[in-house]
This record gives sequence, C-alpha cells and structure tokens, in this order.
Amino acid sequence: MLGESKTAVRGVATIAALLSVAGVTLAGQALASSKDDGTVIRTWTGLAMTAVRDTTPMTDAKAARTYAMVDAAMYDAVNGLAGKGHSHSSAIVPPKGNSSGDAEVAAAAAAHDVLVALYPDHTSSYDAQLATDISNADSARQAEKGRAWGQQVASGVLAARSNDGISGSETQTLPYAVGQWEGTWGSQPRHLAPFAVADPYSYVDGGPPTLDSAEYAAGYDAVKYYGDLNNPIAGATETYNFWALGGKTDQPAGAWLQIAQTVSADRGLSLADTARLFALESMAMADTVPATYQTKWVYTHWRPQVAIQHGDDDPNGATQGVPTWTARAKQVGSSPQHYSGHSTFSAAGATVLAGFFCTDNLTFSLDTDDVGTGPRTYGSFSQAATEAGWSRVLGGQHFPFSNEAGLSAGRAIGNEVLSTALLSAHHSEERRGCRR
Repeated sequence: MLGESKTAVRGVATIAALLSVAGVTLAGQALASSKDDGTVIRTWTGLAMTAVRDTTPMTDAKAARTYAMVDAAMYDAVNGLAGKGHSHSSAIVPPKGNSSGDAEVAAAAAAHDVLVALYPDHTSSYDAQLATDISNADSARQAEKGRAWGQQVASGVLAARSNDGISGSETQTLPYAVGQWEGTWGSQPRHLAPFAVADPYSYVDGGPPTLDSAEYAAGYDAVKYYGDLNNPIAGATETYNFWALGGKTDQPAGAWLQIAQTVSADRGLSLADTARLFALESMAMADTVPATYQTKWVYTHWRPQVAIQHGDDDPNGATQGVPTWTARAKQVGSSPQHYSGHSTFSAAGATVLAGFFCTDNLTFSLDTDDVGTGPRTYGSFSQAATEAGWSRVLGGQHFPFSNEAGLSAGRAIGNEVLSTALLSAHHSEERRGCRR
C-alpha cells in the first residue's frame, strides 16, 4: 500500500531534474525530495488505532495521548527534513537543520519507536511495516539517514512525555451535587501536560447551573425525555450507539482521526501537509483532556440517572423525580461529570479540520468502530461534532448544558492550537489556522 504511486512520483522527479538543468523548475515541486504522499501518516496512525482497540483497559485520555505522541513524532520527523526556509515550527523536537534523509522513512521510524515503547506487544507488526517503508525508499543511504533521524525524534518525544501525568491517578470519595449520594472514583489524569496550548486549565468554565435554577430544570427535563431507555425516539439508540466508542474501539479521538484519514486522502494532501494536519488534530484533542477531567473534580456534578431518580430530593421544585428512570446507555458509571468528553474531543477535532481546510463544509462518510449503525454521511465537520455531542444526551449520560459547555471548550482549544502551533513564518494565513 505504501508503494502506491512510487513510479509516477519518481518519473516526475526525473523530469523535474532534467528541467532544472535547463533552468526550469516545476511549480510546487520540491526537487530535494520526490516524496509527496501522505499514505505513511495515515498508515501509522491506523496502527496506533489498532493498538488502542486491542488494549484493555483503555481510557479516552490515554488513547488521545497515544495519537498525539505518534502524530507529533511523525510531523517532527517530516518537518525536520523540509530544508531551510521550508519547515514549520516543531511540535516537540526541533528541525534537524538539513534536508538529508528519506522523509517517509523518517516518519515511519519515529512512529515505530513511539508505538513500540507504548505497546510492546505489537512490536512484530510495527517491525514489518517499517521494513516495508524502508524497502520503498529511493536509496538505502537516504533510508538509513531518514531512519536515524526518525529514531532521534521518537527518543525526544518519549523523553518529553515520560512524566506528563497520564499514568498518575488519584482516588477519592466525593459527594455529588446535593451532598447526599457519594461515589468513589479515580485513575483520572488531572494534570496531563499539554501538547500545544499554553494552559489547558484556563478552559475550565464556571461550572454547571445551580440545582435550584431554571436552566438546570430545563436541562433536567431534556435529558429525562431524550435519554430515557424506555422512550422509543426514532434514531436515538442508533445515534447513541454510533458515537458510543467505549472499550475495544479507537475511542472518540480515533473517530476524528478516521475522518482526517478520509478527507486528507480525498484531497490528495502532500506528505508534509498530511503530517501537519494529523499533528494539529491529535494535539488539539489531547489538550481537551485536562480541562474536561478537571471539571469533574472541581464540580463533582451528578449524572442524569442519579439526578432523575432522586429529582424529588433536590432543591428545585420544577424537577419531578422518577425512581425507576434508566438511561438509554444502561451503564452510565458512577463518576461525577460536567464537560462531556465526547463533546470536547469532537469540537476540537472539527475546529482543526475546518480551520486547516479553510471551510467547515466538506462532505465525508464515517463508519465508527461501534458497528451496525453506519456508515453515515455528513455535510460538514460541525454537523458531525454536534451529533457526537448530542449522542451523549440521547444516551442519558450527560445534561445538555454539559454537552454545550464541552463543545464550547473544544472549539476554543482547537482555535488556540490552529493559531499558535506548527506555524510557518512565511504564510500569514496559517496564523488564522488556514492552509491554502
């Protein structure tokens, strides 16, 4: 698969070299490298998705960190070989300073070493893919230089993220909103170091509405209706299942990388552009994790099932309790919540994709890992993000205000990443997050 279009690419490079001798340069053709295909980025991101699917237990936070580490490593490997005047700012490891080495092999080697360190049980498959990538290189010398640089990048990424907080956990018993029902929960990454944003905790909002407010009552009634297991709303169960993305799936961030795989291939992005898109996408989604999880610890807001079953005991006279009410999701967990993680991941992912392509309105199809309900076709990135967030209300797992708060935070984080990360000093439109 990685060898597709090699003959055509080499033919273009040969013609370009001949024209160069005559003083002619092909527009847009970088003579220093004949590689201009993003397949290697999509392939290794796909291998990261497989590792996430195969690992138990797997949290959405750990999955997002995996993708960000792999995609940032591949981006830095490619970017480091772009040559003076052509590189962008680095994600983690600064550019090498010259353009010597096969960029595809560098990307593959960087992803290989990161994944081997994170998921050693999959080493044989990673070794096989790397061997394929090396065999497709134009020359053994360039392949070896690319591999050495990719390994250097991977070492830097692993070192930088070795104490980033993902493995730290805290367990404590916290009272839910009304102070009468308690739940023990933990193993949450409260202090995950960001990849690209300056301060992820600045995106923690002022919290959910107070229990005695009209806003809370409106959200309560909405999830009570839409999230009820016994309310046969057309399409509700299918939409919830489509976006559920729990264990044995590529998790919420993985679904958005599937979208990136589709649209980057459809639009024929170059190797450099594909690497940059995936790094921006993955880092933005990973950077929603600290804010999302911090709201759970700060506000300890109960989930709808507990709230509705005990609605008559809260301080709001407009909320009518139903002791037998069951969420459509059936298993809703005991942890408190405020931001919906599906909402923050989805909004960040959609924002980066829309900013990168300079438009929200690209049509694409997606078949998530929760099979049996897809594929579905969307006319815009925001349409998919809106549905993903609302699916958690349909599942009875989140209040509508938690969905909206998560979407807002995710959009803001995505915009910060677009405005500040992986920029070229020579292209002002990139400071607006737009690749032209």
